[in-house]
Amino acid sequence: MPFAIVLLCLWVIAACIAGMTPQRYHWPAAWVLIGTGIPLLGLLTLSMGPVWGLIALAAGVSILRWPILRAGQRLAGLLAPADEREHPGE
Repeated sequence: MPFAIVLLCLWVIAACIAGMTPQRYHWPAAWVLIGTGIPLLGLLTLSMGPVWGLIALAAGVSILRWPILRAGQRLAGLLAPADEREHPGE
């Protein structure tokens, strides 16, 4: 089994363990998982190819969905027209 797949499996186990910790540790754990997951995704894509890289990316996004959703909300808020930011919902 390729080394990158083994590392990816360990990353998934670490993400599951982080999800079982108290909620106050979720965001710091998410930042650590993102920081280690991006290079791991690059290593996997380099060694196994883009199909496996996309599969791993989908797995990572499904595990870390809240940071992705919050970043999307923040980006949508920045891209919204100025009048809509001042008077939301009108």
